[in-house]
Amino acid sequence: MRSRREQDTSSIYEVFSDMALLMLAAFIFLFAMFLMVSKAQDSGESLKTKQQIAQLEEDLASAKARNLELLQEMDSLVGSTSEQQMQKVLASVGMGKGQGRKDFEMMIKGLRALPGRDLHLVIDATGSMHGVTAFLIPVLRVIAIRSGKHLSAITWYADNRLGTYSGTMGEMFDYLMQSAPFIGNKETIGHTFDVLTRDVPIPDAYMLIGDEPPTDTVHYHTIKAPVFTLPLGNSDTSTKVAFQKIADVSGGRMLQLRFQ
Repeated sequence: MRSRREQDTSSIYEVFSDMALLMLAAFIFLFAMFLMVSKAQDSGESLKTKQQIAQLEEDLASAKARNLELLQEMDSLVGSTSEQQMQKVLASVGMGKGQGRKDFEMMIKGLRALPGRDLHLVIDATGSMHGVTAFLIPVLRVIAIRSGKHLSAITWYADNRLGTYSGTMGEMFDYLMQSAPFIGNKETIGHTFDVLTRDVPIPDAYMLIGDEPPTDTVHYHTIKAPVFTLPLGNSDTSTKVAFQKIADVSGGRMLQLRFQ
């Protein structure tokens, strides 16, 4: 049976593995687009210009360079401690030092004060969250490890749909990356908690993560565990007000964290 240190190290290593796979997929996509545009130009299609090919070549070069950079970062992780690996993840999103680090440590302190041990993440998977997935998931891994809580399940929500996963932390985040749509524009938080309360084992606490307020009715008093809310980045006032109310009525707390 692996020690906690070994589990933490493996989890952080998965961060860069996931990111490298995403960048490789992007590189393959861009390369395929480049071939398609080149072929179209050769066949005389007027809309496929040299400028388009030049832009694709530039994007390909950028993706290739980022892939190489990520592979080098993965190599640098070998032999490093789990704490060093976590520091690297935080530094990559502007939370390695200064106010960003203070905010992160305050949030971790709040999570450690959660009642019980089991934590269920509930994550906005609408279109507005699409751009943050590349760095949000690595940071969520670090949060789960540093908080000392057992991550019992992850649920994504969008447009009256949701998906709930359980298993190891790596498996759950892999499912999230592969299955969450990150499209749509309806943050159906109320519907999500209705389903979770009815169909999924109740954890010691939920952690709600998103950047938009609910678009449906939240039945606050039917939620059976405290909800600790995390409005992301530059979330507007309406989001913070809504997340604060969910936290207050459920017996949780709103946490603050700003990515850079």
